[in-house]
Amino acid sequence: MTVLASALDTGGPDYTAHRAAMLDKLAALDAEHAKALAGGGEKYTARHRKRGKLLARERIELLVDPDSPFLELSPLAAWGSDYTVGASLVTGIGVVEGVECLITANDPTVRGGASNPWTLKKALRANEIAYANRLPVISLVESGGADLPSQKEIFIPGGALFRDLTRLSAAGIPTVAVVFGNSTAGGAYVPGMSDHAVMIRERSKVFLGGPPLVKMATGEESDDESLGGAEMHARTSGLADHYAVDEADAIRQARRIVARLNHRKAHPDPAQAEPPTYDPEELLGIVPGDLKTPFDPREVIARIVDGSDFDEFKPLYGTSLTTGWARLHGYPVGILANAQGVLFSAESQKAAQFIQLANQRDIPLVFLHNTTGYMVGKEYEQGGIIKHGAMMINAVSNSKVPHLSVLMGASYGAGHYGMCGRAYDPRFLFAWPSAKSAVMGPQQLAGVLSIVARASAAAKGQPYDDEADAGLRALVEAQIESESLPMFLSGRLYDDGVIDPRDTRTVLGLCLSAIHTAPVEGARGGFGVFRM
Repeated sequence: MTVLASALDTGGPDYTAHRAAMLDKLAALDAEHAKALAGGGEKYTARHRKRGKLLARERIELLVDPDSPFLELSPLAAWGSDYTVGASLVTGIGVVEGVECLITANDPTVRGGASNPWTLKKALRANEIAYANRLPVISLVESGGADLPSQKEIFIPGGALFRDLTRLSAAGIPTVAVVFGNSTAGGAYVPGMSDHAVMIRERSKVFLGGPPLVKMATGEESDDESLGGAEMHARTSGLADHYAVDEADAIRQARRIVARLNHRKAHPDPAQAEPPTYDPEELLGIVPGDLKTPFDPREVIARIVDGSDFDEFKPLYGTSLTTGWARLHGYPVGILANAQGVLFSAESQKAAQFIQLANQRDIPLVFLHNTTGYMVGKEYEQGGIIKHGAMMINAVSNSKVPHLSVLMGASYGAGHYGMCGRAYDPRFLFAWPSAKSAVMGPQQLAGVLSIVARASAAAKGQPYDDEADAGLRALVEAQIESESLPMFLSGRLYDDGVIDPRDTRTVLGLCLSAIHTAPVEGARGGFGVFRM
């Protein structure tokens, strides 16, 4: 075995300071997660319980296998917007009757579970994950449909939700809908387009238009039960495949549906894996509070891979990018991790070759981000940094093996692209609380604007106001700093969640298990033209 040696001084002042800074960030993250857990707040939670109903996460807890993990996705969706944190929808991956499933649950304590623009983005991302990884979808439905004041942002793109359900079914990926309350208007198509639909006596209400709309449109008098109740759909319309007496019975029936799916993973689960040699608790003290200070990513790798065993590829070439092979929870992975932040030509070429090798071997890739981007300057431009950076991005873009990305520190500029940022379709992307991502660092961006403004004034023969320049720079730096923070980016669903560094191995292991439900096959050529 090639066990990594650690030089981390856990008793030193740097480690202590880094750990304290990370714990402060985690405390702030916990406070924001608590807002998502609170849903619509005490008033609406109490009203929901008074009706004898379970909360969204309680329904999920009953649905998944006892003592099995549930990987919640995008819990901070809508953070920083006018909408409730969490976007009135819970999504994640859980095990039901031994089958890994993509689970969604409307939160009816937030405006009756109505969908706002961030709900839509979150739901579409969940469907994307289910399709790519061939995960059965279970929808726990209780929603009044679109949040009408924001319909202009929902109606037209929202049709993709129903398209996705039919495409999942056409691809042989099972879909199950369990209706706990209202599923009206467009929401009626969720059970209507799912392979299996479970409805609950005197609880489920599924109709395209409720009694008031029917009255307005046709003049017909009707009531909820005869128009869209569970018994009507079970006995008359045939929309309900299963009729439950209460919520617990509906969840029991959903579990039995999954048990009968005969849905199998493309790859068997690996044997029990050896844990890392080093304590994952130590991950708290590795990333400096100031991201300008470099750190050795091998210290992170040593605390997440099986047995801390890592075979490095080209260790003496392109040393600001660490690449190599390992296993994580028994699954083989190739790892690309930024060391000193900047990507030079050698690192770019090394990455492109490594990605091709992973595709030859059908091995998923893990990208650990801490990069300020590709190197700039006359020497590097003349040396071909553009074509070499393009080579790396070409390889990432056309790689067919699954990609997993974790933003540990900086993830700036085109380096974010080359390391498989969100636009490059990683199967999953998570961030640590220490991460930052933007077109460039706040000081650099503000400085560029200042230089351009100063040059413009000189060209016009005008005096330059240094005091106004200082104020503008401070304003721009503050804006870019706030917009590069992980909670801001997670709120816009640019990642699948901000995680505690100590949970990195577990989160990646759950993702790798889900990924291996589908075939893992690399590209055999088809990378386009590499500029040499």
